[in-house]
Amino acid sequence: MPEYDIGYFSSKIKRKKLSKLRDIKNRIIAWRLDKEYYDGKRINGYGGFKYDGRWKTLLPKLIKKYNLSKNSKVLEIGCKKGFLLQDLKVLIPGIKLYGLENHKYPITKVKKIPKKNLFLNDYHRLDFFKKKQFDLVIAFNSIYMQNLGDVIKTLQQIERISKKSYISIASYTNKKDRDRFLDWTLLGTTILTEKEWKKLFRIIGFRGDYYFSNAGKLGL
Repeated sequence: MPEYDIGYFSSKIKRKKLSKLRDIKNRIIAWRLDKEYYDGKRINGYGGFKYDGRWKTLLPKLIKKYNLSKNSKVLEIGCKKGFLLQDLKVLIPGIKLYGLENHKYPITKVKKIPKKNLFLNDYHRLDFFKKKQFDLVIAFNSIYMQNLGDVIKTLQQIERISKKSYISIASYTNKKDRDRFLDWTLLGTTILTEKEWKKLFRIIGFRGDYYFSNAGKLGL
């Protein structure tokens, strides 16, 4: 269960200005998790969640690390519009891919993945998946939008349904670091220190790989 960095935040975006401008109104709008959050104004979310090809550069690291092949089954929790899955399908033709989202708007935009392989459900309610059904379960910056109790349930479900897993979660090292992250984030809910996350993993028996995102890595 080591920390593993695939370089997701290697290209930093200036976000400090947004931290100063966002307030409770923007958070309320963002939590609707609809078109405005994904494709509306930047202050309310992504400001246009568009394909940029980043995953074609980053995915080869995951493919090599987890020995993915056309015989592999991969689930992405928080798949959004499916850009990661789309590029993984190009890199490994024939691979079996599945996506899960807890809100409707982005998953209706997923292309090139069979509709029967896309699921709309809470991240912590995965009882319909079988034990060790997936060779790899991925969750990039998605599960920490839940409260702590649901985060724990989600991690336990990931452990149950996956042979291997890789998640990225929000962390901080000191109060100033935490405040910078909270000033910027619209959806971040469960944000712990790295030490707290590791202790949580031990307590609940989560053995997957992970990556800590924080204010510094986000360029805040």
